Amino acid sequence: MYVLDTDHIGILQGASGVEFDALSARIAQRLQDEFFVSVVSFHEEILGWNAYIARAKNLSGVVRGYSRLTKILHDFSRAQVLPFDEAAAGIFENLRSKKVRVGAMDLRIAATALSLDMTVLPRNLVDFRRIPNLTVEDWTTHEPLS
Repeated sequence: MYVLDTDHIGILQGASGVEFDALSARIAQRLQDEFFVSVVSFHEEILGWNAYIARAKNLSGVVRGYSRLTKILHDFSRAQVLPFDEAAAGIFENLRSKKVRVGAMDLRIAATALSLDMTVLPRNLVDFRRIPNLTVEDWTTHEPLS
């Protein structure tokens, strides 16, 4: 079972480019019910586009921002969304107490995956590999996994 990190979700939403091609090819080799997203990724995307709308210089920018929010809502409503629950929160707090140096959102996604014994698919392997016992793979390259 796999949890798509926010970066991988963004690549899929963009639907073009070398990274999209590599990621799509890998996903196509598996069953769709093996893939999940975290509510934390939803939170990250909403925060980003909310900030975009707030900074918009004109109505065209506002319209673009709301269009992206609508797409995010649609995409997440069709996905298998994992909650950030008490089990994940406990793992998150444990990792924080051990001073694992990873951003809060990434650490929440990792804690969710750890609580369910799932593999995280991020592009940011450097940070995610700092998290003890977490399995991570970057599927955006055609290179073999290490």
